[in-house]
Amino acid sequence: QLQENQDEIENMMNAIFKGVFVHRYRDAIAEIRAICIEEIGIWMKMYSDAFLNDSYLKYVGWTMHDKQGEVRLKCLTALQGLYYNKELNSKLELFTSRFKDRIVSMTLDKEYDVAVQAIKLLTLVLQSSEEVLTAEDCENVYHLVYSAHRPVAVAAGEFLYKKLFSRRDPEDDGIVKRRGRQSPNANLVKTLVFFFLESELHEHAAYLVDSMWDCATDLLKDWECMNSLLLEEPLNGEEPLTDRQESALIEIMLCTIRQAAECHPPVGRGTGKRVGTK
Repeated sequence: QLQENQDEIENMMNAIFKGVFVHRYRDAIAEIRAICIEEIGIWMKMYSDAFLNDSYLKYVGWTMHDKQGEVRLKCLTALQGLYYNKELNSKLELFTSRFKDRIVSMTLDKEYDVAVQAIKLLTLVLQSSEEVLTAEDCENVYHLVYSAHRPVAVAAGEFLYKKLFSRRDPEDDGIVKRRGRQSPNANLVKTLVFFFLESELHEHAAYLVDSMWDCATDLLKDWECMNSLLLEEPLNGEEPLTDRQESALIEIMLCTIRQAAECHPPVGRGTGKRVGTK
């Protein structure tokens, strides 16, 4: 009897879905399309056994191409709610492989709010499975740390931090109290210098520092470690910094000190809807 009741309810839900959702997710009014996508995201979370499969996920994937920003935004926030729950990740694998390129392209969306949420979604995808995003996918997000729009840059900074800086060597746990050149931050500071030099935007260190300020403050304020890398002799087997790398580290260090003292983003970076760039 319980099984019959469940079947009957699922038949009703299916009738509502086919009779209402399938027609209205393409409604002429953007607000109705947005409500449809928001609600299906809730259904997938609440009753993942029935709704979290590719028969329903495809509607969210298709709607990511909607011409209205508010609808694209609802797609991304609905997906974030699903990727945030690690228990649901296995059910999202096929969707991720099919629509990943679209999500990556949305990081350059003309609507800044959509771009920010696309980057945040990719950060959740990264945490669910590192293998999903290719090096090229990641690089498309990395360069946004130099964006003139601060929310986009900060979201990209968090993605960059999670990808390159958040892995801690298990051996480091025992040496947390070591400072200067021997601190766990030493390798992370070097990684930051290498990234800055590889991006070849050498006049924009202040932008990079500002992008990572919220998520990597402890690293960016470890001036004792930066001083040690500049002044002390390398440890046994350690590669010394080149003159170019030392210059880059000094530039980054100056920007972190300025950021700590002035507490505001660099000139030319704002949070408005549209920001003119050089």
